[in-house]
Amino acid sequence: MAETIPTPSKEDWQRIANEYWTQWNFPNCIGTLDGKHVVIEAPANSGSLYFNYKKTFSVVLLALVDANYRFVWVDVGSYGKNSDSGIFKNSNLCKYLEDEQLNVPEDAALPGTDVLAPYVIVGDEAFPLKRNLMRPYPGSQTEHNVEKRIFNYRLSRARRIVECTFGILAQTFRIYLRKLKATPDNANAIITTTCILHNLIHPNAVALPDTVDMPPNTVGLRPVRGRGGNATREAFGVREILKDHFSSPAGSVAWQNDKI
Repeated sequence: MAETIPTPSKEDWQRIANEYWTQWNFPNCIGTLDGKHVVIEAPANSGSLYFNYKKTFSVVLLALVDANYRFVWVDVGSYGKNSDSGIFKNSNLCKYLEDEQLNVPEDAALPGTDVLAPYVIVGDEAFPLKRNLMRPYPGSQTEHNVEKRIFNYRLSRARRIVECTFGILAQTFRIYLRKLKATPDNANAIITTTCILHNLIHPNAVALPDTVDMPPNTVGLRPVRGRGGNATREAFGVREILKDHFSSPAGSVAWQNDKI
């Protein structure tokens, strides 16, 4: 990562978290996470390694983005056959996060309270629930629970930023609108380069999360799917703390009940 996109400092993470709170109303969030298949031509002698659930060949771009649609971490090159959760589990991002090598600040009080919570990454249901990685509550748990539906709405609102970032990337670099004609190694280099250039071209990207989507007929970028895996009791506890905060006077927003 240091050779491509610099690892954020503790101060950088705190700034990112502050921006996610002030701009998208999610506290202690150091980034939103998602993965995309980048469709490539069938590599020679690769067997099924790059063959994905859409029955195309691909490598995977796993990306963490800040509140302003900028890449803060990219992990490129996982085999297309892997799921989001498997890709994350085997990524340097997961390893460094678990080994406390990412400069992530210590737990901090949630805005307007003295309740401590860790800094977290926000993902969708394909990712595992971890102390530092939040995912939505399953639909089966939300039908009769307003607080859990509010949590899912607030998480989805923040997570929309990473989806918008992929949309901006595909609109800027038209190579993502078609199959990438490159070997896996060259594809990895091209993908990484476009992410670096994206940050240079869009240093302060401004986009509304309800209006920036993946361009139609985007052949080259496709969602990654997977199952979240098992979570620890501590991870469940962190999600409960955030759930309670979003329904409290200090953490609620005026319009959230209208969105669920």
